[in-house]
Amino acid sequence: MSGEEEENAAELKIGEEFLKAKCLMNCEVALILEHKYEQLQQMSDDPMNQVSQVFEKSLQYVKRFSRYKNPDAVRQVREILSRYQLAEFELCVLGNLCPETVEEAIAMVPSIKQRIVLDMQTKGRAHDDDAIERMLNDLSLIKKFE
Repeated sequence: MSGEEEENAAELKIGEEFLKAKCLMNCEVALILEHKYEQLQQMSDDPMNQVSQVFEKSLQYVKRFSRYKNPDAVRQVREILSRYQLAEFELCVLGNLCPETVEEAIAMVPSIKQRIVLDMQTKGRAHDDDAIERMLNDLSLIKKFE
């Protein structure tokens, strides 16, 4: 991103390095850190000797703010959001914040309206808020049955 261009997440002007980066939702980070914690426990008689305070606090944070706890639910959330050709940044924001209405989703990630509308137009489908509504309904079903 050139120095003259101003960053704007609403328009996905966040820099090329961020657009290409792989992002993880809090629930995905929680699964990874929990697995690492279990490995550390198995390797040592005293697991606290192996776990730093930063690691422990990070694990507590992502567990607290994870909207999905079940590994299958985490996988399903990523699959659903991936169907909409979202940028990683958009996918993770929606997966972390779990908006309940189309208006909330657009307020949190304004770029999704344009992205999903363009995706639906290229597939020859309706280009209104129905696609975002379907996406949110799919996510709420996962949360309901988790």
